[in-house]
Amino acid sequence: MLNYLAKFDKNIIKSKWNMADRNIVHMDLDSFFVSVERLKNDKLNDKPILIGGASDRGVVASCSYEARLFGVSAAMPMRMAKLLCPDALVIKGDMEEYSRYSGMVTEIIKDRAPIVEKASIDEHYLDITGMDKFFGCYQWAHELRQTITKETGLPISFGLSVNKTVAKVATNEAKPNGEKNVGKNAIRPFLNPLSIKKIPGVGTKIYQQLRSMGIETIYTLSQVPPELMQKVLGENGITIWQKSNGIDETPVVPYMERKSISTETTFDKDTIDVTYLNQVLLGMVMELAFQLREERRLTSCITVKLRYSNFDTETKQLRIPYTAFDKTLIDITKDLFQKLYTRRMLIRLIGVRFSHLVSGFEQINLFNASQEQYNLYQAMDKIRRRFGEKSLSMAAVAPKRGILIDETV
Repeated sequence: MLNYLAKFDKNIIKSKWNMADRNIVHMDLDSFFVSVERLKNDKLNDKPILIGGASDRGVVASCSYEARLFGVSAAMPMRMAKLLCPDALVIKGDMEEYSRYSGMVTEIIKDRAPIVEKASIDEHYLDITGMDKFFGCYQWAHELRQTITKETGLPISFGLSVNKTVAKVATNEAKPNGEKNVGKNAIRPFLNPLSIKKIPGVGTKIYQQLRSMGIETIYTLSQVPPELMQKVLGENGITIWQKSNGIDETPVVPYMERKSISTETTFDKDTIDVTYLNQVLLGMVMELAFQLREERRLTSCITVKLRYSNFDTETKQLRIPYTAFDKTLIDITKDLFQKLYTRRMLIRLIGVRFSHLVSGFEQINLFNASQEQYNLYQAMDKIRRRFGEKSLSMAAVAPKRGILIDETV
């Protein structure tokens, strides 16, 4: 097998062994939203819980393990989830509280680990390479897990291995509330019998493609010629093939929380055209909202900025429930603009800023969303990814006539 791989790309084999001495921990809070709700109300313990929009048109943002036994999963329409698990308790969710607990966990980890990457609101990667010289890496991770649970009351699982892929798979196998160590000599025996669905990055579409090729286990996938994987799935096929062979060079990127994103536009000719100004604002909000979703972030504060022709600058902001949905952000931005623009003077510059950002997966955004809205945003974002951010907009967005500057920070 090694000879064959070497013919394909010697760098793949070289990197496999170069990266084999790392110690990477993946930590994942178990059923995070549900766990926070149970801390607030212990009567919810051991009961099937659905977090998300309460109406039948809503979507499941998270669910308890008791509900998962009935086939419920995140991003599922709430109506379907209720049919599968009619006894489940539905809770709207509290993003501010979830963010607060997420921050507590992050601070505990950052105080102890040398390199930390916050992958989402409930996931962290830790590079603790070299710490085995002073204490065993597994024992260190075990004690960190105990500290997190003791100080926050939240159950958390972890996987320890030589790279991010194997560590994440190990965490998923250790759940709920468990831990698993997969050393470099145990990677193949650990991965081989698992379903290809366990590989990070293998979603429903790719899973169906691979199953149609007769590929069911990670071992079978690892034996497929990499050229064939590249032909079927493009460059992503090579990445998935490498992961099936336990190869992943992705570094742990030190955690730095971005505080805000903003954009502003300066006109070459000052304007008092309120309709046009609203159209420009709408376009700005749509671009920023798409950026939020691409970075898997949510905002809880909107600020609108105006600069008049005499260079006076005014702003107005509003704290809101966490969201990254265009409609919610557009409505609030337009309302702020109406309240802010009272002097009826010519406008030189207009801007929007989203701040108080938190990390999180796209489905965190579903507490107040319907399945139709969720599907719409997914379809729109797919088009933007393929053809560019500015390839799709609402009919009301103004063409950028007379704009000298349009800068996103």
